[in-house]
Amino acid sequence: MTFPALSRSRSRLLTAAASLSLLFAGSPVLAQKTVEGRVDKLEKEMQAVQRKVFPGGAGQIVSPDMTPPPPPAQQTGAPASTPLADLTARVSAIESQLARLTGQVEESGFRLRQVEEANTRLAGQVQALQAQATAAAAPPIEVPAFTTPTPSRPAAATPRTPAAIARPSAVSAGRTDAVAAIERPSTGNAALDGYTYGFRLWTAKFYPEAQAQLEDTLAKYGNDPTASRTGNLLGRAYLDDGKPTQAAKVLFENYRARPKGDRASESLAWVGEALIQLKRPKDACLAYDELRDGFGTALPANVKDMVAKGRVAAKCGA
Repeated sequence: MTFPALSRSRSRLLTAAASLSLLFAGSPVLAQKTVEGRVDKLEKEMQAVQRKVFPGGAGQIVSPDMTPPPPPAQQTGAPASTPLADLTARVSAIESQLARLTGQVEESGFRLRQVEEANTRLAGQVQALQAQATAAAAPPIEVPAFTTPTPSRPAAATPRTPAAIARPSAVSAGRTDAVAAIERPSTGNAALDGYTYGFRLWTAKFYPEAQAQLEDTLAKYGNDPTASRTGNLLGRAYLDDGKPTQAAKVLFENYRARPKGDRASESLAWVGEALIQLKRPKDACLAYDELRDGFGTALPANVKDMVAKGRVAAKCGA
């Protein structure tokens, strides 16, 4: 005796059970695929980081610091670990190693930047020390290049009145009386009188007083026809006073500012003499070459004689 209604219910029950079995059977497969995707992605990321740290390639790939723990000993009859558990262990190990490697890369980059900054500072300090050493070994002397000058208004010097004339620190009454005994000319030509008084002081070897007098005259009458003689004598007063650097500057400025003056060629010849005293023979030769090119055979006899002797002293050659 059969019960149709019961048979139909049983059939529906069996069908539902089969569907549930398939659903639960598919879940581990889906989970496994998801974990494998994560593993592949992490492995690629770690390989990219390793290539950045070790661009040399083979033989330098870092092996993971952490590996999946060995499976616990299984008792007889116990089920083996599932693939999902193994993949989970791999993911954990790779994630840990990737985090550690990323931290090492960041730390190495930070240290490299510190080293580069330190090298930059050190290079700057070395350059500064070299510049100081060069300056201490050979202090520069500002003597312009010897090119054909163009007339220009001479720079005004600071006037110095007779009351401000420099004298030695221990001035004797005899020197004061000797300077006072030198006659001041009074012809009505102030520029010429100032030059003549400076010339008399220079002739008496009162070089500081002569310098002060000639500087004052040059500042007041720099455009007067006597200015070329005044500037030339001022340079010679410095040279005779043992100051070749100041002499070279004053003499060259006199030549540059008054290239048509009656002492232009002589001033340039004395520039060569000052440079020889400063142990700059090559520059002295340039001054003599400028005289040859600028004046040719028009040089006065005394200047020609100075140039001939100067070229020999400076070893200028032909």
